[in-house]
Amino acid sequence: MKEIPQISEAEHEVMKVVWKYEPISTPEIVEKVSQKIDWKPNTIQTMLVRLVRKKVLQTRKEGRAFIYTSLVKESDYVEQKSRLFLKQFFDGTLNSMVLNFIENDQLSKEDIDELKSILSERDKKKGEK
Repeated sequence: MKEIPQISEAEHEVMKVVWKYEPISTPEIVEKVSQKIDWKPNTIQTMLVRLVRKKVLQTRKEGRAFIYTSLVKESDYVEQKSRLFLKQFFDGTLNSMVLNFIENDQLSKEDIDELKSILSERDKKKGEK
């Protein structure tokens, strides 16, 4: 997987809208982001310019509107951020993170049951191959 440029939390809010609705125009992005966050249109447009400059978004002009599409898949971004999080806080191991949640009573019985179910399903799928 190629290295994805650093995206700020604010830029990520804009990207979530683009990923969900792309291709999407500037006014549509402004409308959808404004429904969730109280930002001025100029702030959102600044985020769009930054994301294009970082090569996370691409833009094309259609008539008088700019249309945005992503150059980075959401799944790739989430995977990279997850790996960085694990590396930064848990020496890169998922086991350490899960153990931390268990030891600090952060997982409910339902959470643990769901994890067991996910692992069981994964074992079944691997057995079928």
